[in-house]
Amino acid sequence: MAATHRLSLPERTAAARLIVVIRGERAAQYAPVLDTLASAGIRSVELTLSTPGTLEELPALLAQFGERMDIGIGTVTDPADLRTAAEHGAHYIVTPITRTDLLDAAAGAGIAIVPGGLTPSELHAGWSAGAAAVKVFPASVVGPGYVKDLRGPFPGIRVIPSGGVDLEAAAAWLQAGAEAVSVGGPLVGDALKGGSLEALAERAAQFVGITTREAGA
Repeated sequence: MAATHRLSLPERTAAARLIVVIRGERAAQYAPVLDTLASAGIRSVELTLSTPGTLEELPALLAQFGERMDIGIGTVTDPADLRTAAEHGAHYIVTPITRTDLLDAAAGAGIAIVPGGLTPSELHAGWSAGAAAVKVFPASVVGPGYVKDLRGPFPGIRVIPSGGVDLEAAAAWLQAGAEAVSVGGPLVGDALKGGSLEALAERAAQFVGITTREAGA
């Protein structure tokens, strides 16, 4: 059944076409990395619930960085966590799965959601239920040509690849028509484990250079 209402991704995220996935050992590691990313031109990050303390830290992080970047919450698998993230001010939600209760919770909270899947059935289920876009995970399994494959039977579907997306793959997916790319390790590297923030800024600038629309974020 086609969705009657579809919330869009936040404007900064849509313009940037790049979501940086940040998964650490504890949420206290976020702030220096977010500051470096924001200064390098990153306009959207996904903080994962697999990092302990993420929801508790979210209000403070939004207060510190929310004017500079969109902050989404990812790895959401529980409707209660989704509602808490929305109540705390998250800009969007990302899940690794496509499940009706999560899509319903997002609709009820009035927040954009990007559900994950790999098969056409999973991706169409999320899209038809009103997702802002669907996350193809793991993207490395299918490759950029999957965008065209999906749009044959599902015209207009918005695709965000995640998993194994490096700089070269990011460019290829966007050229193929992806809505945005979701990038973790190839950009974040070892920054959450004491690695160089200067090197992080350099990697971020490289990704910004190939992803941001001319209009900017």
